Amino acid sequence: MAEVGAGLHKVLQNGAVAQATIHLLQLRAGQLLGSTYFVIRETGNLRRIGEPEERITAVATWRDATYFTEPERVALELVEAVLTPNPWGERVPDELYARASAHYDDRAMWSLVMVIAHIGFFTPAALIAKPIPGMPPGRNYSA
Repeated sequence: MAEVGAGLHKVLQNGAVAQATIHLLQLRAGQLLGSTYFVIRETGNLRRIGEPEERITAVATWRDATYFTEPERVALELVEAVLTPNPWGERVPDELYARASAHYDDRAMWSLVMVIAHIGFFTPAALIAKPIPGMPPGRNYSA
C-alpha cells in the first residue's frame, strides 16, 4: 500500500496541475466524503501555500463563489461528478470532459484523474480507521 500511495503522491507533484488546484480538489473531496481528516489536512495545506481564507472557505459553495478561475471550477465540478452518485446515468458526461479538456492538456487531465484517484485510494482508511486530524502520517491513528 505504501508504494502505491508514494507513486500517487509523486504524480501529484509533477507540475501539470497547480498545487492550489490539487488541494482545492482534495478539500472538496473531503467535504463530499464527510472526512474531517481530509478537510483539516487540505485546509492546512492551502494555508501553507498562501491561499486566502476566502478561497478556502468558499470551496463548499464554489458554484456561486467568485474566487475561482474557470479551470478550477471545471476541476471542482469534475471531482464532484466522480464522487457523487448519479441515479440517471454516467457521472462524468462527455460535455464535462470536453470542458475540462479545454483547460487542461492530456498530461494535466491525467494528473487530475490521479488527484481524484489519490483521494479514492485513501478514502477507506480515512472513513474506517479515522485518522486523527493534524497528526503527522504514521502517528495519526489512535491506539
